[in-house]
Amino acid sequence: MKVIICGAGQVGWQIARHLAGEKNDVTLVDTNADLVRRATDTLDVQGVVGFSSHPDVLERAGARDADMLIAATYSDEVNMVTCQVAHVAFNVTRKIARIRAQNYLDALYGDLMTQDRLAIDVVISPEREVAEAALQRLAAPATFDTESFMGGRAQLLGIQLTGDCPVLNTPLRQLNELFPTLRAIVVGIRREGRLFAPEPGDQLLSDDQIYVFTHIEDVNRALEIFGKKTKKQERIVIIGGGNVGLAVARALEARTDRVRAKIIEKNRATAEFAADALQRTIVLHGDGMDIDLLMEAAVDRADAVLAVTDDDKTNLLVAVRAKQAGCQMTIALVNDPTLAPLMSPLDIDAYINPRATTVSSILRHIRHGRVRAVYSLGDAEAELIEAQVLSTSPLSGRLVRDIAFPEGVLVGAVMKGDKVLKPTGDLRIDPGDVIALFAMASDVPEVERLLQVSIDFF
Repeated sequence: MKVIICGAGQVGWQIARHLAGEKNDVTLVDTNADLVRRATDTLDVQGVVGFSSHPDVLERAGARDADMLIAATYSDEVNMVTCQVAHVAFNVTRKIARIRAQNYLDALYGDLMTQDRLAIDVVISPEREVAEAALQRLAAPATFDTESFMGGRAQLLGIQLTGDCPVLNTPLRQLNELFPTLRAIVVGIRREGRLFAPEPGDQLLSDDQIYVFTHIEDVNRALEIFGKKTKKQERIVIIGGGNVGLAVARALEARTDRVRAKIIEKNRATAEFAADALQRTIVLHGDGMDIDLLMEAAVDRADAVLAVTDDDKTNLLVAVRAKQAGCQMTIALVNDPTLAPLMSPLDIDAYINPRATTVSSILRHIRHGRVRAVYSLGDAEAELIEAQVLSTSPLSGRLVRDIAFPEGVLVGAVMKGDKVLKPTGDLRIDPGDVIALFAMASDVPEVERLLQVSIDFF
């Protein structure tokens, strides 16, 4: 597949890294020659320096025979015009645009991005993706990462193991014997900074970060088995009243259970806008770093503090200060992935990486065939892929034990109809089944071969 990626920033570079690693023909376009050079030096991609919205630049990038264009520059307007030019001048089949400004996405203008207008097939909104990720974290407070799969019937949980975990030093195969009715599988382990797919004989150690794929009805039981308590989130303080904070507050207000939320916003105009847009949420104007203001917002009695300002350091420091004041749980929005190792030493319970959420969303639309969902783990080190099994797939009609999965691939669950099943060696994979697979990044091409989605991209 030939793909043009416009914008060589964090998101564009990461998508290029994914697609080039899967042997696609990738061209990166950016006005910054240094970013283009960095990409061509480190990745198997071609580079073009120039404005992606200019027809001659897209021509040089190979738009005449491109299968897909991904517009992920820093400008919404450039992304929109680029898609329009790609459609009108070069008839590019599929166009994805990252749009940040919520005004463009307002329901009043819902048909603005349609094929016959701005010619955008898929719109990715980082703010909405991040807000959804924040709500997922709040829904599973004992986890550092979480994502829903299989139509909400299954959940991926990222769990930090501590010394009081009751199943430490237990081989994974023994967990199946101890808890035969638990519909959960440990699909990934991060140990000393390295993420890997475990084998049945591997044991769990203190300080491991594990990824567990579980039936939605077994989430609380799985958390308890791995030493985590479950508690309902009723009092939430949000630091930052911009697009993300506002979206989270609106979602909390729409819930049937009564959640008491407060927002602290430094910018007066933003705070006033948030106050006008919300009904039950209390909005305080001031600096989230101010301990007196934090205490006025009662962070010491809050079930969770969500720091989602546009500054990573502010988010980290606010989370630390709230935890020291007595908050049960803190979540920080962190754009710089190199800051992730600081979360544990700083006692921050969970973090949200906007780049990872955006990359996951774009990948979900790139792998369009029978792949229903893709979630990128860590710094794009692995993926959780949900896909429907085709009759032509090598998986079809075979028992799980007879399938030659790569070393870095594990089955998380299989859904037959609307029933989610724990994978066992004698479980048969039939056409139409939905399968969830954990795959290390290097094994994703082989997973796609097994699923045979490449012939069904569009």
